Amino acid sequence: MIGAAAKAARKRRGAPAIDGSAVLNALPSAVVVVDGDNVIVSLNMAGEDLIGASAAYAAGRPLSEWIPEDSPLIGMIEQARDTQASLSDYDLVIESPRLGQRTVNLQISPIPESPDCVALCLQERTIAFKMHRQLSYRGAARSVTAMAAMLAHEVKNPLSGIRGAAQLLEQSVGPEDATLTRLICDETDRICALVDRMEVFSDERPIQRGPVNIHEVLERCRRVAQNGFGRHVTFVERYDPSLPPVLGNHDLLVQIFLNLIKNACEAVPKEAGEITLTTSYRHGMRVAVAGSLERLHLPLQVTVQDNGPGIPEELRANLFEPFVTTKINGTGLGLAFVAKTVADHGGVIEVDSAARRTIFRLTFPITEEPKPRRVRRRGAAEMEGAL
Repeated sequence: MIGAAAKAARKRRGAPAIDGSAVLNALPSAVVVVDGDNVIVSLNMAGEDLIGASAAYAAGRPLSEWIPEDSPLIGMIEQARDTQASLSDYDLVIESPRLGQRTVNLQISPIPESPDCVALCLQERTIAFKMHRQLSYRGAARSVTAMAAMLAHEVKNPLSGIRGAAQLLEQSVGPEDATLTRLICDETDRICALVDRMEVFSDERPIQRGPVNIHEVLERCRRVAQNGFGRHVTFVERYDPSLPPVLGNHDLLVQIFLNLIKNACEAVPKEAGEITLTTSYRHGMRVAVAGSLERLHLPLQVTVQDNGPGIPEELRANLFEPFVTTKINGTGLGLAFVAKTVADHGGVIEVDSAARRTIFRLTFPITEEPKPRRVRRRGAAEMEGAL
């Protein structure tokens, strides 16, 4: 009755009627409708983004293709259907091979007009959570910045003197003692190399950015890996060739993905190791850029997935902080550099990890194509005046 009255009022005012599907597609939350057998009946555009499939493909397929049968969400659907009452849950973790790990706020409502049908409204919590984590990563990078500046000044100068003294001693000692002086030189060189790596964090200058073909960057990194540290790995490429260029720095992007691919190559098993590189377009992700009032659209996503053992649970929360590493001889600066450089690009990085599936997702801004200038045609009266 209310809907009919509203339509009549709009008709009297001459306002256009709004289609219900248009309203659903305008919602930022994913809306999925399933029938009594938990088969997908329909979903809106946000739902398509959530499951990574179009409505035409998903309609008629069981929800279990995306969400496992033992998920708490399936139990809540059955409960809402049995009680014919709405249910809500917050910070619900949904995990599957196709979705990865998602944290959502969930509302489930039965549809009285359609027996056994249930509507799911899922709002992904990760956008706000990502922003919080990016601020944490930047804070961690700033702490390394101060340390790097201090080390460069207070450590490298004395090390140079120690190395010089060891070289002088090497000229006047016997072969047995020369081994010790050589050891001193090697160790001072190793410490200097570590300080040099940390000095990268002290560079706060804005990076120079321009249009970069992300597929050329990934191909270069893949070739480097396959000709060196990744000879034992099978690479799978799932690229979207229609993607526009990334707004970034070519050399820094190469360093980012070389770091991630090298880590993945070291994590995968020696036999049947596999790394999947994927590019795709994401709608509707906008974030504020540090030091600017502008909000950037981050539609281009790159994922690096490996089938290694996964990241230990105790390291995941602090993975992008300096000196956090699982490697025996690792410095823990590689992923800290990646997080800082992605943030310098105005992008976002996140990680999902489980046994035999670790995924790094990076989103970047794209270059905007310049709009063609509209040339106004001069009318006959203007032409006569000009003549």
